[in-house]
Amino acid sequence: QLQLVESGGGLVQPGGSLRLSCAASRFTLNDYAIGWFRQAPGKEREGVACISRNGGITNYGDSVKGRFTISRDNAKNMVYLQMNSLKPEDTAVYYCAATINDCSRYVSSMDYWGKGTLVTVSS
Repeated sequence: QLQLVESGGGLVQPGGSLRLSCAASRFTLNDYAIGWFRQAPGKEREGVACISRNGGITNYGDSVKGRFTISRDNAKNMVYLQMNSLKPEDTAVYYCAATINDCSRYVSSMDYWGKGTLVTVSS
C-alpha cells in the first residue's frame, strides 16, 4: 500500500516559516492527488491545501490563502507545504493524504494518510 511520512514540524514563533515534507514510498506519487490537512486540539480535522497529480491545480483553505503554498516533486516522490507568516491558530498536527481521485480538501475523499507532524506556533 502507499505509505506517506510527514516531516518538518516543530516549534516556530508567530510570523515565522516552516516547510513540511511528505515522502511517499512503495508506489509512484504521481498517481495521486495530495492534500494537506491539520487537526488542532479539540477541533475537527480540516483540509488546508490540495494539489493535483501533475501539480497543475491547487486550492487552499481560506485561512491559509496567501500564506501557505503546496507543491510537489514527483521525481522525488515528495510533496511540500511551505508555511509563511505563521499564526498561533496554525498550531496543529499536520497530515498529508493521498487520493486516486481529484484534488480534495475533504477528509472523506482521501484514501491514504500519513501519521502527522506537529506544528506549534508560539512565542
